[in-house]
Amino acid sequence: MTKLSVNINKVATIRNARGSNVPDVIQFAIDCERFGADGITVHPRPDERHITTKDVYGLKEVVTTEFNIEGYPDDRYMKLIQELKPTQATLVPDPPGVLTSDAGWDTQRHFDFLKETCNRIHSWGVRSSIFIEADSKMIELAKEIGVHRIELYTGPYAKDFTENPEQAIFKYVSASQTAKELGIGINAGHDLSLENLKFFKSKIPYLDEVSIGHAIISDALYLGIENTIQRYKYLLI
Repeated sequence: MTKLSVNINKVATIRNARGSNVPDVIQFAIDCERFGADGITVHPRPDERHITTKDVYGLKEVVTTEFNIEGYPDDRYMKLIQELKPTQATLVPDPPGVLTSDAGWDTQRHFDFLKETCNRIHSWGVRSSIFIEADSKMIELAKEIGVHRIELYTGPYAKDFTENPEQAIFKYVSASQTAKELGIGINAGHDLSLENLKFFKSKIPYLDEVSIGHAIISDALYLGIENTIQRYKYLLI
């Protein structure tokens, strides 16, 4: 079964709006695991507008499932990975100040940088993953880089899904098949939701993990976090 990693950035955004510890990010992560989440994802950005460095260290003490730390691999990020040794380090090509991750790595242009970075991550005993477009050539280069997994950027899929699901999924099926043949694990994330997740999973049955944050937290406002997590997990069976 595909694992569900809950991205809790938005919980930290709500907390930071009032300058207090409500909601409690650490307790929320504990509860997500209790309610069935297979992992916790965070993306600590340099401006700490949601998840802070302090949060990441605190979460490492309590997360008992898979801990996934996303981020651009600058010195600050790499220090976190080396010291905390999460289950997975997901590299994203975000420049400072970007609102959200909206593009994958160009593995040709950044080949040497990614290879060196992944080698360092592997030396610390951490699984590597890179955020990438559904492009078979880029995935083939990811294999040469030596990444353990890719995370397919599903923003375009989600955008096109309502108009034409088959067309929206087409390149993802092809790209994921390339990854499977190359022996690379397959994750996916960005704008996956209760509306489009089941179809995505049905077309890519060998999907290892999805990381979902914004939609889960938004749905939880109406459904409650326990019910929401269970609904998402049901779609991944």
